[in-house]
Amino acid sequence: MQDRIPPGEILQILEPPFRILAWLCLAAIAVVTVGPLSWRPESGLSPQIERFAAFALAGLLFATAYSRHIFIAAAVVIAAAIGFELLQLIEPSRHGRVFDAAVKIVGSTTGLTIGYIFSRLAAPLARILRVAPR
Repeated sequence: MQDRIPPGEILQILEPPFRILAWLCLAAIAVVTVGPLSWRPESGLSPQIERFAAFALAGLLFATAYSRHIFIAAAVVIAAAIGFELLQLIEPSRHGRVFDAAVKIVGSTTGLTIGYIFSRLAAPLARILRVAPR
């Protein structure tokens, strides 16, 4: 007989690893955003797409990790987007711009929304799928 994970506990199981990933993601973004330009990886995509994607991922991770505190998670990610852009003014090889901050905020909001929806659907979906540990 297999023990089933109660649907309400799914988020409690997911939150700790998502919290670690969320903070690691934000730290990595900080390093490449505030550090010297030579530290910035290049994917071949537009820098605006890279900014959007990085902050969308951070928003998604924070929303999943802190779904019961979504407004605090949103404040952290959006404040980081603005703060990192302001900190670029200190680094001589970087430049902070309002447009770049706006792209980061839109990416953050997109990720936060998707992560929040995921976290709200996880328990009902688990109930439907009858999730069991393997």
